[in-house]
Amino acid sequence: MTVNEAVLALLRPKPDQLANEPADVLAAAQAAVDAPAGLGTIASYATEVALPATGTWSNPGKGGAQADIVITAPEDGVPLLFVEIDNCFEPAQELAAKIDKRFCQRKVKDVDGKERPMWRTRWWAPDGRHGDQPHPPLLLVFNHIGPRNPNTVIAQLAKLTRRHWQGTAYEDGFHMYDGKLPIVVTSMNKLKEHGPAGAIFQRFGRPHNQTLLEAIGNPRREAHDARQRAEYAARECAVKEQLRRAAEQQRAECEARRPLSLVISAFSRAIWGLVGAGVFVGILRILQASLELVAEWGFVASGPRHMPTSGRSAVGVPERTSPCGAPQGLGVRRAPAAETADEGRELPGTDAWLPHPLPFSRDTRTTSAAMRPGVADAAQIQCRERRYRDGDGLCKPCASACESFSSHA
Repeated sequence: MTVNEAVLALLRPKPDQLANEPADVLAAAQAAVDAPAGLGTIASYATEVALPATGTWSNPGKGGAQADIVITAPEDGVPLLFVEIDNCFEPAQELAAKIDKRFCQRKVKDVDGKERPMWRTRWWAPDGRHGDQPHPPLLLVFNHIGPRNPNTVIAQLAKLTRRHWQGTAYEDGFHMYDGKLPIVVTSMNKLKEHGPAGAIFQRFGRPHNQTLLEAIGNPRREAHDARQRAEYAARECAVKEQLRRAAEQQRAECEARRPLSLVISAFSRAIWGLVGAGVFVGILRILQASLELVAEWGFVASGPRHMPTSGRSAVGVPERTSPCGAPQGLGVRRAPAAETADEGRELPGTDAWLPHPLPFSRDTRTTSAAMRPGVADAAQIQCRERRYRDGDGLCKPCASACESFSSHA
């Protein structure tokens, strides 16, 4: 009878339609309907199941145990649960001895030839995670009929069976129960009143009562795993958001550069269509020559390439030119002594500052004595030929160069 009461308390069956029943019966039926659902169906319960420590399932040997109830209700979160009913006649030592000789640690070869725990050859249960594969849980229901106090028995039993149920604590606040036997206790009266959904179950090693599913499970580890999954998902979302923003910035930069390239391309096509290929190439060559001329005379921001600093003003603009086109009125003029050389030495600098090359070598050692008298005439002729539109006289740089040459000759 006690086993049947436990089955009904765990199953929590709902009454069928009742007719012509007293009011108290209908009220009790309605209360049963409104109560939380139980575990599984009637087919989920097996009673008086042998757990052989030796022998086989059909022919168990001596020294084994027997489960009062075996529940298999994976659809309700209870893949496998062994239930033991105690009427408070046995001391805690006898109950501990039954737990010690339980068959959970026995291994046999399965039909595929692999060695497995014996209970897995008959029932199914999840394998669990690596490092946390406990044995099927055991529920002890104390029915206070005998003389012994269930609270005292429970405290003594917890101490005697510590090696079977105590898990390994981790820094994150949870335990792992690899190879351990979860032991859960409650009373028959509480089970009848609240059923498996009530917080009436105490697991050895935990300070507070829990529901049956929480007691046989590992909610702290599950909460830790959920936090880790949430943190990983948050990091993954942050990385995806960062990549998305980088892609948007890259697209924005490409779009910002696109109008200029489109304008240049459209302008080129327009010019090509208006003037034709030959004229377009000619325009490009003129532009190229203009840029080379600007770079040659130093009209770029980086400074002159051939003209000295004295040939430019303080703001980088060339000074006024002489009638023959040579620079005149230099912003920072060089001292005459710096532009002439000592006797017998080459004149300093090069001809790059002149508007045109001289018709003679400025080195007195490479100019013959016969050529020296006609140097000024040759310079005047060449200067006039190059700049004949601006007058017959020599430009100041040519005149200064001839004067310096004559003084050294």
